[in-house]
Amino acid sequence: MSYLQALILSVVERITEFLPVSSTGHLILASKILAIPQTEFTKTFEISIQSGAIFAVVVLYGKRLLVNKQLLVKVFFAFLPTAVLGLVFIKLSKII
Repeated sequence: MSYLQALILSVVERITEFLPVSSTGHLILASKILAIPQTEFTKTFEISIQSGAIFAVVVLYGKRLLVNKQLLVKVFFAFLPTAVLGLVFIKLSKII
């Protein structure tokens, strides 16, 4: 992966992360358009640039979640169905 390709993927991540679209899907599409092979390095790079956005949300809302226990419980229960479905589908994908 060249520096220009890394820059383009970073810009795609930045633009699509806070929009109601899949930033991961856009990263995959951009990688295919740029003909970037899906190596372990590329996958790690994509995870690391997405981690930056996740870290920003944690910094922005972390204090609010720690102070407001009721909000923390609501976020936990909102996340729970996604976690359960993720675990089910990861096990199914290993079977298939």
